[in-house]
Amino acid sequence: MTLFNFENYGELLGLVQNSIVAAAVLGIVGGLIGVFVMQRDMAFAVHGISELSFAGAAGALLIGANVVTGSLVGSLLAAILIGVLGARARDRNSIIGVLMPFGLGLGILFLALYPGRSANKFGLLTGQIISVDVPQLGLLITISIVVLLGLLIVWRPLSFDSLDPDVAAARGVPSRTLSLVFMVLLGLTVAVSVQIIGSLLVLALLVTPAAAALRVSSSPVLVPVLSMAFGLVSAVGGILLALGGSLPISPYITTISFLIYLVCRIMGWRREASGRRTVKGTMRA
Repeated sequence: MTLFNFENYGELLGLVQNSIVAAAVLGIVGGLIGVFVMQRDMAFAVHGISELSFAGAAGALLIGANVVTGSLVGSLLAAILIGVLGARARDRNSIIGVLMPFGLGLGILFLALYPGRSANKFGLLTGQIISVDVPQLGLLITISIVVLLGLLIVWRPLSFDSLDPDVAAARGVPSRTLSLVFMVLLGLTVAVSVQIIGSLLVLALLVTPAAAALRVSSSPVLVPVLSMAFGLVSAVGGILLALGGSLPISPYITTISFLIYLVCRIMGWRREASGRRTVKGTMRA
């Protein structure tokens, strides 16, 4: 039986330090934008955008272009289509339902034609532990800063429109413009997330942390903070656990994210049960 080799672990840690930084950034950005995804009931849209992002990345891989650039093109195309044509929830869901199989089929076609290493193909679907070089990291951080600044600029009207769209529209909030801006920001986030976790499981960073945070709090301040913290722990923890193993990153990230959600779900149930008991006690008194 061999003992754990800390020296080898340290070498692996050095090799993936860019991925760790990228995962930390994505965990924070994904957790923050995920709050609006949940409030606007757009988890399905995230999956739809990720399929077109996958197609764009696969196309870029096939022609030898930058994979992140290809992912960005696919994501933004999907985000703009959904934002422009899907003003109503019913229309949005049907558009996403059309885009998802098209994007997935196109991506699979590009990967089937790609003559290179199978690991590159698999990484687009499930993420890769050593996949982020310095230029890609710089691009990822730049895009993440753009997303964060964009969210800060539209935070108040976007929150208003997300929680009560009818009243927001009556007050003159430009709901259609906000929706398009949000979709573009979401498309940018999905595109850079595909590089780390893969297109199939991007929901683990953009939906699950926010869903978990909403189970334990309704505070407009605490929910984003918790969501970012959950996303950070899931992303960085997943990469650290994947070091030295043969599995892709995504199973670790999704498992951590799911366990956090389970814990928050249980805490939410206990809080609701305690609240009901308090109300019953007050009524009896």
